[in-house]
Amino acid sequence: MDSPDMATPALPKPVVLVVMGVSGSGKSTVAALLAGRLGWAFEEGDALHPQSNIDKMAAGHPLTDEDRHPWLEKVADWVDRRLDHGENGIITCSALKRSYRNIINRRGSGVAFVFLSGSSETISARLTERHGHFMPTSLLESQFAALEEPSQGEPGIRIDVGPAPGVIAQRIMDELGLNG
Repeated sequence: MDSPDMATPALPKPVVLVVMGVSGSGKSTVAALLAGRLGWAFEEGDALHPQSNIDKMAAGHPLTDEDRHPWLEKVADWVDRRLDHGENGIITCSALKRSYRNIINRRGSGVAFVFLSGSSETISARLTERHGHFMPTSLLESQFAALEEPSQGEPGIRIDVGPAPGVIAQRIMDELGLNG
């Protein structure tokens, strides 16, 4: 499932995996499974959003780059703390644009992006069944419009979201050479 455009990184030690993709791609579920299997620190990136961002999305308005910047800085700070302490970690973050990923990977090393990729139809169906999340299905189109898929020179892998979460987590571990 490795994308031909992304470079599967030789993982440094420590490493922080950023499980990324549009809302509904399974970031939280897959990241939690990985963290449990690997025994790594885990952070739900959505928990780092300022309340104003959550309120804006809940009201059906997409975030702007300006809205996202303070949140991305918090994600990058979490990544840096793990690396500074010599710890592996996993964090979720949509990381839709390369400029966002550059903020998160501001050191230029220690980060591997795990892009959970799926069709708008597949992910829309998942969002329709999800309850209790601030991100409405109506914003999915704006996320796909903003998405700049990771490309050459970015450390990471691309994984299809079609299989069950446990299978996806195992594929990620296999592709990155991680053992639980």
